Amino acid sequence: MANFAKEVNDTDFETDVLGSEKPVLVDFWAEWCGPCRMIGPSVEAVAEEYDGKAGFFKMNVDENMNVPQRYGIRGIPTLILFKGGQEQERIVGAVSRDAIAKVVGKYI
Repeated sequence: MANFAKEVNDTDFETDVLGSEKPVLVDFWAEWCGPCRMIGPSVEAVAEEYDGKAGFFKMNVDENMNVPQRYGIRGIPTLILFKGGQEQERIVGAVSRDAIAKVVGKYI
């Protein structure tokens, strides 16, 4: 199975996320987080649905400290939709695939 949501780190965040011409959804997660693992397949399904129209990235908060701190990530999973280098919307907690798709769809 192809991974439509790519890994991003503190180093690549500026270029891959903030520098993107398309809307970008970033999934802030951790390996030990049960709700993060629950929504992972939903994020991947939405990423496949919007492939080519939006970017999708996952950032492990245990391996990357700077970006999560910069955006005040206090609980995970947290999904942030960026467009034009600016945060547009934020979802905290496990949500449905449809809820994720609805947020992304607004910015396409």
